[in-house]
Amino acid sequence: MDKKYLEDLLLKMTLDEKISQMMQLSPIFFKGTEMQGEITGPMEELHLTEEIIRNAGSVLGSSSKKDMLQIQEAHMETNRLGIPLIFMADIIHGHKTIFPIPLALGASFSEEIVGEMARVSALEASASGHHVTFSPMVDLVRDPRWGRVMESTGEDPYLNSRLGAAMVKGYQGENLVDDHTRLAACVKHFAAYGAPQGGREYHTVDMSMREFYQNYLPAYKAALEAGAKMVMTSFNVLDGVPATMNKWLNHDVLRKELGFSGVLISDWGAVKEVINHGTAANTKEAAKGAVLAGVDLEMMTECYITSLKALVESGEVAESLVDEAVMRMLVLKNDLGLFEDPYRGLKVSERTGDILSARNRQAARRVATESAVLLKNNQNILPLSTDQKVAFIGPLAESKDVLGGWVVYGEKSDAVSIYDAFSEKFSETKFVPTDYETISEADYKRAEDAAKDADVIVLCVGEKSEWSGEAASLATIRLPEAQYELCKRIAAANSSVVTVLFNGRPLDIKELVQNSVAVLDVFFPGTEAGNAIFDLLTGKVNPSGKLSMTIPQTTGQIPIFYNELRTGRPKTEQNAGEKYLSQYLDIPNEPLFPFGFGLSYTHFTLTDIKMKKEIAVGESLTVDVTVQNTGECAGSEVVQVYLFDVTASVSRPQKELKAFQKVYLESGEKTTLSFILNEKDFSFYLPDLKIVQEEGIHHVFVGTSSCDAKSFEVRVVR
Repeated sequence: MDKKYLEDLLLKMTLDEKISQMMQLSPIFFKGTEMQGEITGPMEELHLTEEIIRNAGSVLGSSSKKDMLQIQEAHMETNRLGIPLIFMADIIHGHKTIFPIPLALGASFSEEIVGEMARVSALEASASGHHVTFSPMVDLVRDPRWGRVMESTGEDPYLNSRLGAAMVKGYQGENLVDDHTRLAACVKHFAAYGAPQGGREYHTVDMSMREFYQNYLPAYKAALEAGAKMVMTSFNVLDGVPATMNKWLNHDVLRKELGFSGVLISDWGAVKEVINHGTAANTKEAAKGAVLAGVDLEMMTECYITSLKALVESGEVAESLVDEAVMRMLVLKNDLGLFEDPYRGLKVSERTGDILSARNRQAARRVATESAVLLKNNQNILPLSTDQKVAFIGPLAESKDVLGGWVVYGEKSDAVSIYDAFSEKFSETKFVPTDYETISEADYKRAEDAAKDADVIVLCVGEKSEWSGEAASLATIRLPEAQYELCKRIAAANSSVVTVLFNGRPLDIKELVQNSVAVLDVFFPGTEAGNAIFDLLTGKVNPSGKLSMTIPQTTGQIPIFYNELRTGRPKTEQNAGEKYLSQYLDIPNEPLFPFGFGLSYTHFTLTDIKMKKEIAVGESLTVDVTVQNTGECAGSEVVQVYLFDVTASVSRPQKELKAFQKVYLESGEKTTLSFILNEKDFSFYLPDLKIVQEEGIHHVFVGTSSCDAKSFEVRVVR
C-alpha cells in the first residue's frame, strides 16, 4: 500500500485503537489457541478487555503456524479497520533447525556463514507464520560471567559490526513484501546491554560517553545501515537513565544521529521496570517517560494501555507522538506486505518442506564445522582414524543437550548427539556417559577402565544449555569440579585425551587443557552437533574457527579482552621480576587463549607483506599479503589486520581489529589478499566526541590472531 493509504488509516483510528497498536501481547490472551490458559500473575495485571485485544498491534512468541493463522483470521474479522497483527518471536540461532550459538558464529569470522544461518532461520520461521525475529543481538561483550555473552558475536566492535550486518541481510533479503521466506530483523539491545557491572544480568551499566561511541555504538550502527526494521531497548541504565525512557539515547542518538526511522520496541516488561530503577513513581510516569523517549511498542506490561490515554487527554503527551509511533507500526506491517496478504502466502501454500529439511540440516552442519575452534593439538593426535579404538567419556558423550540457550522452537529430540554420529563409524567405540555435576566412584572406575582399553579418549565435557544465556550469570566461570576430576583421572589412565568442550561462554579450562593432548571448543553446535564434530575430529573438515572472545586464565582476570588500553606501568620482558607493575602476583597477565586464536590441521605462512611507510591524513592504506598453505591438507585461514596508534591525544588500545578475510587453500596453494584501511580506521573519538585522525606513528599488525602478527610501522603526516 502507498503512504496515502497508511495516512488515511491513521486518521480513521480512535485514540484507544492507536494505543492498542502500541501494545504487544502473548498468544495466551487469544481464544482457541494452543497457548490459551489461565491468566495469572503479571499477565493478570494487564487488565485487558476484549476491545483492547481486538485492537492489539502485535503478538509475541506464538507456538505454531496453526495458532498464528487462527489468531490472524479471527483478528481480521473483528478489527474495525482491518489492520493485521504482526507476529514476533525469538529466533536467535535457528528456528527448528538449530545452528551454533551466536558466540560460536562469531568464531567463524565469516559473513557468508552468519548470513546462511539467518537465511535458513528466516526460511523456517516464516514458514511457521512468524514475521519478525528479535535478532541480531550486537551487544559488545567483555565479561563471560554474564551468561548472555552466548547471544553476542564477541568482544570486538568491528567483528560484531560486520557479522551483525550480515545477519540483518540474511534475515531480511532484498524484498520483504514479495519474499515470504524472509523475516524483519530487530537489533538489540539498545544500548550497551553487554556491559553490566559484575557480569550480573539486568544490572547497572556505567561508562564514559567516549567509550560508548568508540566501542559500543558501531555494531548497532552497522546493523541499522544494513536495513534492520526494528530496534529493541535494553534493560539497563545508560548515564543513569533507563534505556526505555532515555530520550537522549533513543531520540538524539538512535533517531537523529543513526537515522533510524523504524519501530522501537521495549524488552519484556522494561517500560514498567523503570519504576524499580527509581526513575518513575508509577505506571503513569513510566508510560510518559517511555513515549516521550520514543518507544513505539510496549512488550508485556500495561503502562501504555492504562495510562497513555489520560496523558494525551491532559496534554502531558502530545497525540502527535502517539501518531508517530502508530505510523511506524503501520509502515512495518506494510513493509512486510501484511495489508495485501495478512498471512504472507501461508493460506495458499504449504511450506512444511522448508522446515528441518535435509538441506537445512546440511547447512547447520557446515556452519557448526566453520564455527568450532581447535585450541590445542599436540602430537598431531587429530584428526582421528576410523580404525582406532575410541572411548567417548563424559556428560556429553550421549547427551542431546547440544542446542544451547535461547532455543524456543528447536527440539532436543531432533539433535544428533556424539553417540548418534560416532557409534557405528569406528572399528571399535565405547561410550561411558556420566553426570554433569556428581560422578560416583563407580562411574570414575568405569571411565578409567574404558580409557585404559582405548587408543584415544574423546572426553565430552561442558555446560548444560541452561547454564548460559539470559538470567544465567556466574560468579565463577568454572565447570562443576567433577568434570575436572574426570579429566585428571582419565589422563592418568591414558594420556591420549582429546577434549571436546561444549559451552555458552569462555570458561576456566586451564586444567582441562593441561590434561588433554588436544582441545576442540565446539560451543553449543546445534541440531547437527554430532555430525559436525565427527567431520572435525576425523579430518573430513579442517577446523578454521577463531576465538571471538578471549578465554581467561581464571575468573579473577575478568574483564580481560585483547583491545584494552595501555597502562603507565606495563609489565614487559625487560622489567619482569619487578613488583610495582600492572600485574597479578599469582597468575600471568596474558589470557589462556587470545581473541582471534584458532589452530588448523595444516599450516599457513604469510609472506610478501607490503604497505606504504607513510600516508597523508585522509589517505587510505593498502596492505597486501601472500598467504600459502604449506601443510599437507586443505584448509581455511583467517588473516587479520590490526592497528595501533602509538601516540594520540587520548590513550588508544594496544591493538584494534580493522580488517579480516577468510580464505580456503588447497595444500601448497597460495594467494594474495589486499586490505584497505581508510581514514575511519585511523580515526577515534576525543572526550568531546569529536572524531579526529591525527598525524603520527601507527603500527599495523598482520597475522592469524591478535597475539600472532607481524608489526609494520606507518607514519601519518599532513
